[in-house]
Amino acid sequence: MNHRSPQPLALEGDLSIQLHPSRAGARLARELAAQWLADQDVTRDVADDALQVVAELTANAALHGRVPGRRFQLALRLTGAGRTLRVEVTDTRRERLPTAPAQGPASDHESGRGLLIVDALAGRWGVETGSVPRKTVWAELDLVPKHGWPGHGGPSGLAQGTDEEKKPLPAPPLPPHGRAHPVG
Repeated sequence: MNHRSPQPLALEGDLSIQLHPSRAGARLARELAAQWLADQDVTRDVADDALQVVAELTANAALHGRVPGRRFQLALRLTGAGRTLRVEVTDTRRERLPTAPAQGPASDHESGRGLLIVDALAGRWGVETGSVPRKTVWAELDLVPKHGWPGHGGPSGLAQGTDEEKKPLPAPPLPPHGRAHPVG
């Protein structure tokens, strides 16, 4: 197995995998998360938000948490009796703890919005430090809003137990017609 091969670590029902800290590793994390979410019968709206959170946190791990020769870890699990989706991304740059930005970057900046996006999509997020040099950035998405908990009516974040037809998650967008797809 080479340094670019993913290394699954999951317990049954959870997704936990170590990936190369690169754009390719972050992209693979999103693809694996999409499949896992589809297998969990998570609704399309929740899956879209979760995939954006995965994309932002894994991109940050690949960019800001990268240490040569060390991988980052993605973990997805349902908690709280299946009412919450927890996304965790662990890297080995404990000295680089993210903080919630007070405001977004200037409109002409191409980066710096990742945690603002996570903050907007997730119900909660934060950072935990582990044994040196580990840090985990986590986010939780509510699958069942409080007003929609069993016995209270309202929509659920899970498609289970509904008559809703399962729809596949959307494919990534294609480049505009007549233009080459970027490589990288």
